[in-house]
Amino acid sequence: MQSLNARARSLGSAPGHCASRVRGPRCARLVVRAAAQEGRALAEGDLVLVAGATGGVGQLVTAKLLERGFRVRAVDRARKNRSAAATLFPGSNIEVFPADLRDRSTMVGITQGVAAVCCCTGTTAFPSSRWEGENGPRNTDWVGTSNLIDSTPSTVKRFVLVTSVGVERYTEFPFAILNSFGVLKYKRDSERHLEASGLPYTIIRPGRLTDGPYTSYDLNTLLQATAGTRQDVQLSARDDQRGEASRIAVAEAVVQSLLLPSTSNHYFSICSTDGEGPGKDSAAWDRLFSQCHSAGAASKVMV
Repeated sequence: MQSLNARARSLGSAPGHCASRVRGPRCARLVVRAAAQEGRALAEGDLVLVAGATGGVGQLVTAKLLERGFRVRAVDRARKNRSAAATLFPGSNIEVFPADLRDRSTMVGITQGVAAVCCCTGTTAFPSSRWEGENGPRNTDWVGTSNLIDSTPSTVKRFVLVTSVGVERYTEFPFAILNSFGVLKYKRDSERHLEASGLPYTIIRPGRLTDGPYTSYDLNTLLQATAGTRQDVQLSARDDQRGEASRIAVAEAVVQSLLLPSTSNHYFSICSTDGEGPGKDSAAWDRLFSQCHSAGAASKVMV
């Protein structure tokens, strides 16, 4: 059987280089200016595809979307046993799409009919059991993510990608250590690929994740989870943060970015600390996002 790395090479695009949609940095900028759509908010009942729906952030995003009346298509790698997503959200308004994002042949129809895409996939920065089956940073954060971007039609209202702080500083200490096996570089390559795709996007860059990951198989339990005392959210339009971020706050930021047109075609670094924050208040999130990018990437903004 052809290895996943061989399949990746057959895509005809190395990390850091654009695939079929663009042919270089200059062309990429032109594509973005010409093709990027104005942000459009989702409506209740819209279908949202969530990649990484059983992960720490992804399952919270899925729960929050279901709570708000959206339909969810959860991408779950084909298994012999029952889908993990189906087990996690039994009886919910969710459909499971079995696919391996590293293999385009399994992704036919994956984004058909979706109004938005949330990519919450990821792996560990250093070798671990999660790397088994060729699940290292390159295949997870570059090959899989870029395949999903390339499979998304231009009609989507938003593509939200969750990456990490440090993606623009992976040659600097301490991020150079975290990037020893390329995880930050591959995340940054995927950010560039999304930006150059012409899709309306929002990129969320969380600090070191805290709160969870949750392993509850009860939807109500997930919805009742709170960020504890770490609800004060700090956003930055630049990659200049070093703190921690509650998974719950990150998941809420992902969902809010789908609801708010003002977040279209922007990057946001996010951390959270002790104190009160925006919670689920869309108006508060809108102020937070809008102040952040209208400041011209000058400084952090707090609610």
